[in-house]
Amino acid sequence: MPKKANIESKILDAAYKLFLEKGYRHTTMDDIAQLLGMSKKTLYKYYPGKLELLGASFEVTKTKLTAKVEAIVDNRYISFPLKLKSTLTVMASLLGPINPELFEDLREHAPEIWEDLEQYINESAYTRFKQLLDQGISEGLVNPSVNVNLVVMLYATAVQSLMDPKFISQFPGPIQKGMKIPHADIYDQAITIIYNGILTDEARNEFANA
Repeated sequence: MPKKANIESKILDAAYKLFLEKGYRHTTMDDIAQLLGMSKKTLYKYYPGKLELLGASFEVTKTKLTAKVEAIVDNRYISFPLKLKSTLTVMASLLGPINPELFEDLREHAPEIWEDLEQYINESAYTRFKQLLDQGISEGLVNPSVNVNLVVMLYATAVQSLMDPKFISQFPGPIQKGMKIPHADIYDQAITIIYNGILTDEARNEFANA
């Protein structure tokens, strides 16, 4: 990697790390320069401001997500259940660390980047999820009576709501405390519940015959 590209990559890694930890509003160019051990003047030579750093760091995240998901979807040697699980695991590993406060920050202080990210998630994550479910139906692995659009919306709604502090705050205290789990687990468990249901095999048979 050329020296300039290498430095830019290190800057973006450091900026993204701080954005995830502190949010966009509370991260300063001083913080980023300090973490990198470089002067703010040098940092400005590469990026004109915090907004540009935010946009560029999300571009890197999106590029990684696209490459990983496409590699899974295009692999003819991976079974459908493994494709589904692997795709959602990749989505969770890259999107899970983005905490609710950063999403709030983006909506309020960087609306263009927020809209771009939201559109990307809709197109790359949810559209791919639907394509996989359609593939599952064609292979006889997903119940054809299930509306796949509803499944995608259920998953998306569950994940987005569970990442929203305002949504969580309306529940009783014990339920809120019980939701203190890593964000990546929210993605994973939301699809596991949709994928497997909440019933044991024995209970599922009883439910089906009730």
